[in-house]
Formats: sequence, structure tokens, C-alpha cells
Amino acid sequence: MPKSQYSAIQVYALAAIGHKPHTYVVNSGHMMAITSTSAIATSERYFDGNLEKLFAECHVINPSKKSRTRQMNTRSSAQDMPCQICYLNYPNSCTYYNDCLNKLELELEIMTGDLQSFCLVFQCNRLLKWCPAPDCHHVVKVQYPDAKPVRCKCGRQFCFNCGENWHDPVKCKVIIIFKQWLKKWIKKCDDDSETSNWIAANTKECPKCHVTIEKDGGCNHMVCRNQNCKAEFCWVCLGPWEPHGSAWYNCNRYNEDDAKAARDAQERSRAALQRYLFYCNRYMNHMQSLRFEHKLYAQVKQKMEEMQQHNMSWIEVQFLKKAVDVLCQCRATLMYTYVFAFYLKKNNQSIIFENNQADLENATEVLSGYLERDISQDSLQDIKQKVQDKYRYCESRRRVLLQHVHEGYEKDLWEYIED
Repeated sequence: MPKSQYSAIQVYALAAIGHKPHTYVVNSGHMMAITSTSAIATSERYFDGNLEKLFAECHVINPSKKSRTRQMNTRSSAQDMPCQICYLNYPNSCTYYNDCLNKLELELEIMTGDLQSFCLVFQCNRLLKWCPAPDCHHVVKVQYPDAKPVRCKCGRQFCFNCGENWHDPVKCKVIIIFKQWLKKWIKKCDDDSETSNWIAANTKECPKCHVTIEKDGGCNHMVCRNQNCKAEFCWVCLGPWEPHGSAWYNCNRYNEDDAKAARDAQERSRAALQRYLFYCNRYMNHMQSLRFEHKLYAQVKQKMEEMQQHNMSWIEVQFLKKAVDVLCQCRATLMYTYVFAFYLKKNNQSIIFENNQADLENATEVLSGYLERDISQDSLQDIKQKVQDKYRYCESRRRVLLQHVHEGYEKDLWEYIED
């Protein structure tokens, strides 16, 4: 990822958030930033009681003085409003918010003679976001909020907008929807392909509610056990049972419109499932490969030491680490291209996208194979040249793929399948 994409961010440790060179004076849930040079004098004047004069000299509106508009739009005191700190409901006229804020301020540590505090309301500052990595206590600050990659000091790279792992070329909304699908599918079959195959071979779906049904007898007269359905249908043709009359074991209505419509609906349902599995399996495959590639860093470190023993300098063996970096980037991009492809309608642009995807995928697999080879004195220079050529090609093809997708976003070239 180019360095320019990270140049506009700052990362703070939790303990350092309160160490910014400002003191905050709080009243009625509002904060006024005062520079540290005049903090003591201003604080003394604030607590002297002549607030109107102080706010006038500072050219600041008194936050405790409500305007007419605000008074007109304020809810009645009988209604409850949640405190934005503790989220308990209290009457609108209650000052519990101030109580929460004051209580927490008193618990803050006093550092270098200044009272250090910060706003405690959830998402009050759109320029700050917690790192989503487990056990990481850093906060990332950006110059403006946007869907862009940020990297924490702990090494975690994530999307500042949605907090997920960086998912280029997929937009935030799409990746969230796809992950919901993914969770549902994993919960449904628990990655048990044999069970899935048995279900496909031995069950059918109710033509009304689409619940999966297993036939446990010889009778073709089926009754859905779903309490909200109770539909009666024929196991053979999936049509309504009522027109079948007394034909309990022999269905002669194969070409009936209703039966054909029911079969077509089931075929579409299973075709949609197979299509989802096609893209889901490839998404999961690249995710699994990406986890394995991260283990390559340890292996590459050992190979770099071996190569230095073969009269190569430290700087000459850095190409291996660079190759693993590129490999991980390509795996992550390919993983999310299958999410993008899942929602993409077929057109000329989608064909170009799939060709770019296939080219990058093939080059990525070749690069992965090169990095897993054993290194010997005879193959040293040959492998070095091949690895360098291939990771440069992968970088180039990844860039082409992403540029094409973003160009499609800008020119509105993409058409999506409605889920």
C-alpha cells in the first residue's frame, strides 16, 4: 500500500489521549478548549461566577443559556432520554448527564498541573476510531473521515469507515452484507460438505416456505411440518396435492404449470445456493491461504539467513520479504474480488474484471510456489530472478485490477444483482 495513504493519520496510545496540550473546561456537557498557557487564569475566572463576561470576552456562546428554538424543540420533562455516557434513561430535565461527566472527570488523573479530560460520548469525534485488533489500546486519528485504509502501530490495517479489514475493491456496505451471508452459511452447515451433499441428494424444499424436507415413507403426499406453513404437495412434481385426487403413489402431472413452477423455483433456489458456494469457497480459500502466507515470514527469515551464508549481503536478500508483502496484499485483494464478483451482473466490463482477476490469481499462485521452494547454492540466483520478476508482475496486475474497479465506480459501469 503506498505510503501516501497513511501520511494523514496519527495513532495515539490510550494513556496519551489526555496528554494533548489543552485543558478542557466543562459545563452542561459542553467543552471549551483553552491553551495550556492561559489555562489556570481562565479556569479561575470561570469558577468566579461571572460567566457572561468571560464568554463575551472569549467570543464564545454560553452553552448553559438555551435559545428559544431549543426550548421549543425540547421534549417535555416527562419524557425519558438516554444519558450519552451511561445509556440509562432519565427524565429530560434531569442533570444526570452532568453528574456522569463530573463524576468521571473527578476520576481522571491530573497530569503536569493541568486537568486532562476528553469527551466520553460514543462517536462524538468522527476523526477518531479505536483499533479493532484484540487487546490493542490505540486510537487512530485522521484528517477527514472516509473509507480508506489506516494502519495502527500494532500492525493492524483496517477500513476507517466500517472498522473491517481493508476490503478494496469492495465497498463497506457490500462487505458487511456478504459477511452476514457467510455467517449464516457457516452456522447452517458448519463447513460439513458431506452433510451438504446428503441434504442435496435426499431432501427437497417445501414449494411454499422453502423449508428443507426429508421423505420418511413411500407416500408422495407430503405435509410441511412448519407450523406457519402446513402446505400439502406432491413429492414427485412439487405441485399442490389437491388436484392429484387419489393418485397417492403415482404422479401423472409432471407438465402441469403449477408443478413446473414449483420445480423451477426449487431449481433457482438451489442454483442460487450453488452460485453463492462457488464464490464463498474461493473467498474462504484465499482467506485460509492468507493465514498460511503470514507464516511465511518466519520461513523467509530463515531463508534470508541461509542466503547470507551463501555470500549474499543483507540488502540483497530483502527481496524475499518484499515478495511475501506483495503476496499477502494480492491474497487479500483476491479474497474481496470474489465478494465483488458475487454481486456483479454479467456485462462487458465484468468480463474484463474476471480476466484481470484470473491473471492476478494465476500469478499469485506461481509466486507462492516460488517462495515455498527449498533454496540451494545452484538455484539461488535463478530463484531470486524469478521471485523478483513475479512479485513485480503481481504488483502491476493488482494495480490494474483495482484501477479498473475504481474506474467503474466513478463512471457507473457496474451493474449489481439484487439480493
